Amino acid sequence: MIKSMTGFGRFDGTVGGRSIVVEIKTVNHRFLDFSCRINRGYGFLEEKLKSFISEHIFRGKVDIYVTVSENENTESVVEINHSLAAGYVKALRELSQKYGIKEDVSASKLSKYSDVLSVRKPAEDEELVWSLVKEGTEKALAGLIAMREKEGERLRTDVLSRGKAIIALVERVEERSPKVVEEYREKLFLRIKEILECVDIDEQRILTEAAIFADKTAVAEETVRLRSHIAQAADMLESSAPIGRKLDFLVQEMNREANTIGSKISDLELSHVVVDIKAEIEKIREQVQNIE
Repeated sequence: MIKSMTGFGRFDGTVGGRSIVVEIKTVNHRFLDFSCRINRGYGFLEEKLKSFISEHIFRGKVDIYVTVSENENTESVVEINHSLAAGYVKALRELSQKYGIKEDVSASKLSKYSDVLSVRKPAEDEELVWSLVKEGTEKALAGLIAMREKEGERLRTDVLSRGKAIIALVERVEERSPKVVEEYREKLFLRIKEILECVDIDEQRILTEAAIFADKTAVAEETVRLRSHIAQAADMLESSAPIGRKLDFLVQEMNREANTIGSKISDLELSHVVVDIKAEIEKIREQVQNIE
């Protein structure tokens, strides 16, 4: 099943006693572009998340937001900067002696001075934290993939429908092209007859000119290739592998054939048909831009 590059998945719950929130958003991009935002202290998760996500998403711009609560059962350690505290005490005593003011240094007041006390938390068990975050990420990713698959099915249906529309237009080109050559031959005969009036007309010369015109305006090769591209695209759309970039190239080839057909024909009716073909190809191109 093909996938769209657009999707969203979210997990918000408790895993292993930790509150974890994971949000994953993806939009279309030529390659895999990964961006991650994690709350402070858990930066070690970024590379693990990138590696894990790249196993499931192969193309698109991926933005992932992760919030991990701290372990409430972990005891924090309060450390004292004794040298800094001693410096504050000495300075305060000097102020008291020099200016004759009351010396009222207390532990509680001293603790309020910058950097006298600092809180240190034990290092996290990175593998344990990752196992918890991974579980939440898997659930968010499942929602994201489901959305991408649903959108991918819509894109598949639309592209196939437009492919059928192009084939119908190509059939009109193939049906009309021989008639254009015949009409050219008849017009050429009448024009020469008007110019030469009673003079005998070289029938072979007219046939030769018509043959040259037919050769210049022949689009059979282009219509065959265009049919082949449409069929190839339909086959690709049955694949579960990432096909977006291949389809993008195939659409360029479709457009090339349509342009060649347009440059060869001089019939007004066929010119309108070619415009319709190119319009359908452009709509396919727009849809393909969002296929993984």
